Amino acid sequence: MEKILRYVGKDLQAIDFNQWLEQKPAELRPIARQWFEIIKECGPDVQDIFHDNYPMVCVDNAPFAYVNVFKAHVNLGFFYGATLPDQSGLLEGSGKQGRHVKLRPGKIVHEKELLDLIRLAYLDIKQRIDRIA
Repeated sequence: MEKILRYVGKDLQAIDFNQWLEQKPAELRPIARQWFEIIKECGPDVQDIFHDNYPMVCVDNAPFAYVNVFKAHVNLGFFYGATLPDQSGLLEGSGKQGRHVKLRPGKIVHEKELLDLIRLAYLDIKQRIDRIA
């Protein structure tokens, strides 16, 4: 049986997104805010949470995407990104399941392809949840 990662109870952190973002490099804040808002709007069943000191989005407590800010870039990550079709080659990483896209100020963002990945990640987590229900 397939297992799905879920965050509940003690896994969740009471962190305010705006306060968290204020601690990050100023030039990266708009990028992080834009893409976090986009992933939160995938569907009416999306929950935004904090775990491991960064914001992520879940369906039924199962995470599918996150945003994290580093010194020079923002990661838009996908928990099951290794299984997502990525014809444009945006996804990076070599982990068993996760993949991410690095977003940098002044660099071209392949918005349509990134929006497609987000939509696919959302649909993927819903299918995973349905399979174990």
